[in-house]
Amino acid sequence: MLTALLLTASLVFSSPVHYPISLAGNYAEPRPNHFHGGIDIKTGQAEGKPLFSVADGYVAAVSMGIGGYGNALYICHTNGTTSQYCHLKAFAPRIAAMARAWQYKHRQNGGMVKFRPTDLPISRGDLVAISGNTGSSQAPHLHLEIHDTRSWDMLDPLDFLGSYVADHLAPMAHGFMVYPQEGEGTFCNGADKQSFGFAGHNLTRRFYAWGKVGFALWANDYSEVTYNRLGVRKVEFFVDGKLQFSSETTRIPSTENMQVNAWGDYEHYMRYGVWYMRSFLRPGVTLPIFQTNENRGIIDFNQERDYNMKYVLTDYKGNKSVYTFVVTARKTAFHKRALSHPLFTLYWNRPNVFNYLGMSLSVGRGYLADNVVLRPVVKHVEGGLSDEYRLMPVSTPMFHYARIAIRLKNKNVSNPRQLYIEGNNGISHYCDGIYQNGYVVGKARDLGATYCVKRDAEAPRLNAVNIEGWGTRKEIKMGIIDNESGVRKFAGYVDGKFMVFEEVPKSPWYRCDLSLMPIHKTGKIHTFRFVAEDNCGNKREFKTQFKY
Repeated sequence: MLTALLLTASLVFSSPVHYPISLAGNYAEPRPNHFHGGIDIKTGQAEGKPLFSVADGYVAAVSMGIGGYGNALYICHTNGTTSQYCHLKAFAPRIAAMARAWQYKHRQNGGMVKFRPTDLPISRGDLVAISGNTGSSQAPHLHLEIHDTRSWDMLDPLDFLGSYVADHLAPMAHGFMVYPQEGEGTFCNGADKQSFGFAGHNLTRRFYAWGKVGFALWANDYSEVTYNRLGVRKVEFFVDGKLQFSSETTRIPSTENMQVNAWGDYEHYMRYGVWYMRSFLRPGVTLPIFQTNENRGIIDFNQERDYNMKYVLTDYKGNKSVYTFVVTARKTAFHKRALSHPLFTLYWNRPNVFNYLGMSLSVGRGYLADNVVLRPVVKHVEGGLSDEYRLMPVSTPMFHYARIAIRLKNKNVSNPRQLYIEGNNGISHYCDGIYQNGYVVGKARDLGATYCVKRDAEAPRLNAVNIEGWGTRKEIKMGIIDNESGVRKFAGYVDGKFMVFEEVPKSPWYRCDLSLMPIHKTGKIHTFRFVAEDNCGNKREFKTQFKY
């Protein structure tokens, strides 16, 4: 909060929309593999709402088709922050014109377009974009982020715009989870994790424990102007009045997004769709948003007495709720710690190389939240280029991509460029592919995915829509489909001149608006050529003529 006050001290911020803000999602809300990096502002389930700069500054960049942001706009402000507006339908005309000029100069359909500070100065309240549904957006809305410009740490936009959001409701806890530490603790005579619900703010049920136990909390924040469940800004966990753990999501490094899986119980979320956020830290977690006791938040029930437990939840507006329960400690025998085979263990605090029956995995130091004991399974695939490898029985994502190498069954490869590694965790993913001495090398991030070598010898499929109507509709529309390695790049040309194509949201289609292109309507015949290339270098070309 102090950081936000310093950043806003010399700069006035205002709302990016001209109507009361209603949130569909808030900052740092836990999601699989990432924290929600900003706030989702509702646009009435519709596209086309005008969006305004939240503060003075200049347009530093726009991006098109990068990650899940769709069309995005970046405004750099004088206080050292950058506001980012995502899933846009269109940029304001002068911004769009400069972006379009860059696309033609560099012959690119998408990417990051950077501007000089003097190119596009912006004042607070200036129209900068129109809301949309591009990228990985599930419905029309504005996703707004605010970053520290120098470090690119994610900051809570409500620290700058909170006065424009109504919220008088305190966060609500739904339940807690316990994690007896293996070989060192028990809870209610059990050694496995267990969950318990909050029927009220002060539980009367007695719980029993002995030894070292970690706790986690399932809670959400709410607002009177929306039905959506939101993440909780601040959680404090006390035992006998002494703070044991606290989390406050004010600044999160963008490079550490994957650590959300280690703070939250990822396995439980993938099974039940509910996040329990730990009130203790696994050894590999380095997020700078925590305060803990000397045991990283683990509670040691080592005296036979009652321990008074208390959770205090606070949202960005200061609304608070308190939940209490009592744990009685009484001596109980511990279950023995299971022995792990060192050759099958990946260690969180050192580099690892795991070799197994034609597969090699290299995992760097700091890629894991804790030690992981692998349970590899190899499946022989008749006629396959390689065996299939799965290292864990359930999804187990790492913080960063590891190097994976898989041996080919037959080293006589006619075209190594067509080989790649496929990762499959319910959805097939292209995981790179470089041929090296009988192996294909790629990247892996989920130890629970299945990896194998695939060949892509087929170029992307191209489909032209309504060729006869191109001249009357002033639009060229092309479909691109590649179900193997995936599309890497594409380009369209009219009479040999590069033409910009933009995505049609939520479809495999791309469109070119002829009225915005550097050709004139003459009623003559024009030659159109479209080329697409996949990640394995396969190309396909489409040619036709049309009257315009």
